[in-house]
Amino acid sequence: MHIERVKLQSFDDTPDGELFIAEGTKNIPFAIKRVYYINQLDNPKAVRGKHAHKKLDQAIFCVNGSFVIDLDDGKEQTSITLDASSPGVLLPPMMWHTMHDFSKNCALLVLASDFFDESDYIRKHDEFLALCA
Repeated sequence: MHIERVKLQSFDDTPDGELFIAEGTKNIPFAIKRVYYINQLDNPKAVRGKHAHKKLDQAIFCVNGSFVIDLDDGKEQTSITLDASSPGVLLPPMMWHTMHDFSKNCALLVLASDFFDESDYIRKHDEFLALCA
């Protein structure tokens, strides 16, 4: 399985923080139509994701703390720990992803290639595997 990492442009403005920039079709390989974030993951047993998309491209970043993302392309599986603001991971269409082991104060940022469309989701893993066959 080839997992593509995406690195954001950053500027160190010490002592006043660090600035990260995501530009669609520049350092993000698609036009960005939706941005969302997940935070307040205070439940140590929280599990997010548990789905794939038929057509959507996404880039996911851990902007605070850390978490583990499990990836499955229907043939191979891998796990990646994200624990820095950049790089992130590109999630192409037909990539089952599950996120877990969130650290205290973890925050995730996701950039998506299209608007929300429930019909693009595959929410049953066995259905996903059948579509990959």
